[in-house]
Amino acid sequence: MNKGMSEIVKNISKIVSPFIIIFGISIIFYGHLTPGGGFPGGVIIAASFVLLLLAYGREKVLSKLSLYKSDILHDIGAIMFLSVALIGFSGGIFFLNFFDKGKLFSLWSGGNLLFSNIAIGLKIGTSLFLGITLLSMIRIVYKKNKIEFYEKEEDIK
Repeated sequence: MNKGMSEIVKNISKIVSPFIIIFGISIIFYGHLTPGGGFPGGVIIAASFVLLLLAYGREKVLSKLSLYKSDILHDIGAIMFLSVALIGFSGGIFFLNFFDKGKLFSLWSGGNLLFSNIAIGLKIGTSLFLGITLLSMIRIVYKKNKIEFYEKEEDIK
């Protein structure tokens, strides 16, 4: 059985998805200069994987980015965010901006805010990907005043 949508949708999503990911990365990296940051950038990156999930089906997307790899990236984002917060204690203040601010309106003008945005982008992107993928794995059916859960559509009677 052919999973996913039509060939047109698959080809267009294959072409568009890398551009969506690049856009999300740029939102994360320039979030301290323009509207954006880690949260919206992570949502945009997760949306590109959801597009592929809808176009190709769960198995194809999980072959590219497994739940285990996504969970590891989520943990790396959490550790990175906590590290940025705790390194500030070297100056005596939680979340102290310990980097030189650099030139105004350049990529390094935000100090450690760039690293916080990257960490939050990792956490949000992988959290949304994990949540939507796990929701796609379960079928919920309400029968005879009872909620039943199924993993495959074939099991629903």
